[in-house]
Amino acid sequence: MRGFLFVKNLFNKKIPPSCEYCKIGKQITEDIILCVKYGVTTKNNFCKKFRYNPLKRIPKKQNLSLNFDEKDFII
Repeated sequence: MRGFLFVKNLFNKKIPPSCEYCKIGKQITEDIILCVKYGVTTKNNFCKKFRYNPLKRIPKKQNLSLNFDEKDFII
């Protein structure tokens, strides 16, 4: 039971819904999604049948600064 609670907390519940990462949508092109329930739609749409699929979502890249000083590497 503990493992289930850990996995449940891994994903942020405040992710805005989008057909781009819905379980029932299939991506045809970069902007067009084929929905099982509603047909052809854009990736920014969503409906009441939205089911989040974390494997379809591609996280945005974080900007890393590459400006380091010698002080950053001193222990």
